[in-house]
Amino acid sequence: MGRQRHGKRVISNSSKDGSDSVPLGKEDKKKDIANSILHRKEKKKKLDIAKVFINISIGLCIFSLIWFFYAIYMRSYMARRIITPHPSPKILDANSTSPAVSPHLFWGSYRPQVYFGMKTRSPKSVVTGMMWMRQFGGMDVNLRHTCEQGDGLLSYGWLMHDGVNFGIQEIRDTDFTLTTEFVKRQGGEQGGDWTWRITAKQQSPAPQAPVISLMFYVAADSQGSLQAHIEERNRLGSVTGSSEELGQFKITFRKPSAGESTTAKYASYNHLNTVSPGLEKLTDIVKNSLSGRFVYNPPSGEKRYYIAVDTYKPPPQQQQQRGESRKESDFVVHQVTMQTPFQIEVLFESASFRDRPNQLAAEVLTEELEKLKYAFDAKFEETFGLHRKGYTPAQIKFSKAALSNMLGGMGYFYGQSAVQSKYNEYPLAYPEGALFTAVPSRSFFPRGFLWDEGFHLLLISKWDPQITRESLAHWLDMINVEGWIPREQILDDEARSKVPVEFIVQRNENANPPTLFLALQKLIVGFAAKGVAVDKDTKAFLKRLFPRLQTWFEWYNTTQAGPIPNSYRWRGRDKDTNLFLNPKTLTSGLDDYPRASHPSQDERHVDLHCWMALASGIMADVAKLLGEPHHEYEKTHQILSDNSVLEELHWSEQLKTFADYGNHTQSVALQREKVYVPPGQPRHQFLTARLVRSVRKAPKLQYVNSLGYVSLFPFLLQILRPDSPKLEHILKDMRDDQKLWTQYGLRSLSKSDPLFMKRNTEHDAPYWRGPIWININYLAVRALHYYANTEGPYKEKSASLYQELRTNIIENVYRQYMETGYIWEQYNDSTGRGQGSHPFTGWSALCVLMMAEQY
Repeated sequence: MGRQRHGKRVISNSSKDGSDSVPLGKEDKKKDIANSILHRKEKKKKLDIAKVFINISIGLCIFSLIWFFYAIYMRSYMARRIITPHPSPKILDANSTSPAVSPHLFWGSYRPQVYFGMKTRSPKSVVTGMMWMRQFGGMDVNLRHTCEQGDGLLSYGWLMHDGVNFGIQEIRDTDFTLTTEFVKRQGGEQGGDWTWRITAKQQSPAPQAPVISLMFYVAADSQGSLQAHIEERNRLGSVTGSSEELGQFKITFRKPSAGESTTAKYASYNHLNTVSPGLEKLTDIVKNSLSGRFVYNPPSGEKRYYIAVDTYKPPPQQQQQRGESRKESDFVVHQVTMQTPFQIEVLFESASFRDRPNQLAAEVLTEELEKLKYAFDAKFEETFGLHRKGYTPAQIKFSKAALSNMLGGMGYFYGQSAVQSKYNEYPLAYPEGALFTAVPSRSFFPRGFLWDEGFHLLLISKWDPQITRESLAHWLDMINVEGWIPREQILDDEARSKVPVEFIVQRNENANPPTLFLALQKLIVGFAAKGVAVDKDTKAFLKRLFPRLQTWFEWYNTTQAGPIPNSYRWRGRDKDTNLFLNPKTLTSGLDDYPRASHPSQDERHVDLHCWMALASGIMADVAKLLGEPHHEYEKTHQILSDNSVLEELHWSEQLKTFADYGNHTQSVALQREKVYVPPGQPRHQFLTARLVRSVRKAPKLQYVNSLGYVSLFPFLLQILRPDSPKLEHILKDMRDDQKLWTQYGLRSLSKSDPLFMKRNTEHDAPYWRGPIWININYLAVRALHYYANTEGPYKEKSASLYQELRTNIIENVYRQYMETGYIWEQYNDSTGRGQGSHPFTGWSALCVLMMAEQY
C-alpha cells in the first residue's frame, strides 16, 4: 500500500494548471541517452589524456635514458679521440729505421742529453755512453754525464759532425780537454761497426797534470743481455751481448796510450756489473757505487786514494721499491783512471759483419777520420760557399761547429706523451711512437719542440734532405685523429726527468706555430728555383704526407679560429691573471710577449693570422703538385693574404703598427700584496707577501699597444705587398734604436714599451720582452732579402737594412762564441752578450744560412 503510494507519487506529475500528469516521453529518453553517451565520452577522454600523459612520460624517460647513455658515449668517445691515431697510413713504414732499410742511420749520437753517447734508432736500444770525473778533489764528486749548465764547463760541442758517418767533439773542463771522436763503418745485417777515440790533454799551465777517470758504459733498455769479460785482474777487457735488433755483438775497451802516441801508460782499472731500472737512473747508480778505498799507484809518483766504481748500494728508499719497479736491465761500466795526456779507443763490432777487412782502430781509424774530415770540408764549402764569400778560417770553423751541433743534437726518442683534453678528468697515455728530431739545447731542452723543429729543418735541409724528410715524417706521424700534435715531446722517463712536472701534460686545445710549413716551403721552392719538376721520390713522399697535412691544417683552422671571420686566436693563455703582469701565451712560442692584458674570447692574434696565411698557401701548392683539390686552400690563402683584410683586423691607425686586439689595459703593475699580522704575533708564522697584479684602469676592447716581434709578422712572413705603405712604417720602426734596432740584432720588444724588460711574475724574468732571438731575426733578414729583390718603393731601404742587420747578427753571434765557447738561446739587447740556455744550437744556428745568404 505504502509502496503503491510511493510509486504513484514517483511517476505522477501535476501540472500547475491542475491538469493530469503524463508519462516520460521519447525526447526525455533521448536526452538521458545523450547525457549518458556524453558522460562516457568525457570519461574516455580523461582516460585518453591520462594515457597520452603516461606515454609522453614513458617517452621522455626513454629519451632521457637514450640521451644520458648517448652523452656518456659521446663523452667517452670525445675523451678517447685525443689518443686515437690518425686513420691514414703512417708516412714511415714500421721498419723504416731498421738496419735492413736504413743501415747508414741505424747507429748514431742520438742521445743529445748526454755529453757523449750512442744508440740505435730502435724503441729499446742498447745504449752506450761515457762519464768522467777529476780525481783528488776530495769526496766532492764532480761526475759528468748528462749535459748540465750547472757543471760549469768552459765549453763543449761538436766541431765536425756530418749527421751520418762521423763526429768530432771538444769538451773543455776546468783544467783539461777531452776530444771525443767516432767513426762508423757499414757492413753486415745489423748496422755495422763503430769506434770511439777519446783524447785527454791538460788545459792549464799547472805543473801537475790532472788525473781523471773515464767511465765507459753499456746498458740494455729492458731488452737483450750483456756479459762482462775481465782480463788482467780487474780490467774489463770487453763486453759481449745480444739483442733483437743487434744480434750478437762485442764491445772492446783497448788499453790507453800516452797521448796520441801508441806508447802504453800506467792506468788503474775498475768496473761495475749491475742492473738498472731505467736509463734515467744510470748517473745515480754510478754515484751510489763509488768508493774511495782504491789506491792510485803509478811507477813514479806517490800513492793516493782515488774514487772508483765498486759495488752498487741502492739508497734505502730505492731498495724498498726495487721489487715493484720496471724490468731491470744489464748495466756494465768500465773505469780507466790515469794522468793526462792519454788516448783510449772503444770498438763496437757486429757479429753479422763477417767480411770485415780489418779492425777500425789505431792507424786505420786515423786514416778513416782524415778521409771523412776532408769530405766534410768539401761538402760544407760546396753547400754554403763561405770561403768564396771571403770569410776567415776562424769564421768558417765557427759555422761548421754551428751546423755540426745541430746535426749532433739529433735525437731518437720512443715512448708516450701524457695528454689531456677537457673531456678527461685525468691525463691519458698518448699512443706509443718514435720521434727523430733535432733538439733546441742539449743541456736545457734535450727533446723535441714542434715550433723549434721547423726552424731546425731550414738548416738541415740544405745539408741532408733525407734527414729533413725523416724528421718531418716522424713529427706528422705523431698526429692524432683530431689533427693535433703535442707541441712538446716528452716521451720517456729519461726525458721526463729533465722537465718540471707542471709542463709534462700536453693539452689538445693548445697549438704551436706550424713552422713545419717553412720546411715544406723550402722543399717545394727548391725545385722551382732550379727550374726542375719534383722528382718521383719527393712526390711519393708528399703523397703520403698529404692526408695528415690536411687534418693538421684543418685542426688549426677550426680550433684556433677567432671571434670574427678570418681572425685567429691562440688558445691556452694563462688563466690566473692575478699573478701575471701579462698572462703568458706559451702556445704562440713567444711565451711572455705582451698580449691583451685580460684574456678573452674576443682576442685576435696577428702572428697566428700570418702563420695561417703561410700554411694555406703551402697547402695549395702541395695540393696542386699532387693533383689534389686545391681551390679551398687557394681561396683561404687569398683572403688571409689580402692586405685590406689584414689591415681591417689588425692595423692600429693610432699606433701605426699591426697589433693584436682584445680586452686590454696598459695600466697594470706588480705590487706586493698586504698580509695582515695581528699585533704581537711573529711575522715569520704568516705567509710571505706575494707580488700580485694591480689593475689601475679597467680594460676595454682595443688594439694592444705593444710594438715588437708580433707587430712584424705580416712583414716577417712576407704577407705584406712590396708596395704597401704599411711596409714603410715597419721598416722605420725596425731601424729606430729607441724601438727595435740594436747593433746586435732586433729586440723582441720596443725599448719604449711599458713592459720592456719587466718581470712577468716574482719568479719569471723577462724572456721575450727585449732580448734578441735569432729565429725571428733570421725571418727578418730573410724578409728584407725578399723585399730588397722585389720591385717596389721600399726596395732600396730594404736592401740597406738587410746588409746592416745581417752583419750585426753574424758578428755578434760569432764574437760571443769566440768569447764564451757557446752559441746562446738569446742575446742581451744592450751588450750583445749571450744569455739563457747554452749551448743553444737549435734555431740560433740559423746564422749559418745568413752567412751563406741562403733563404
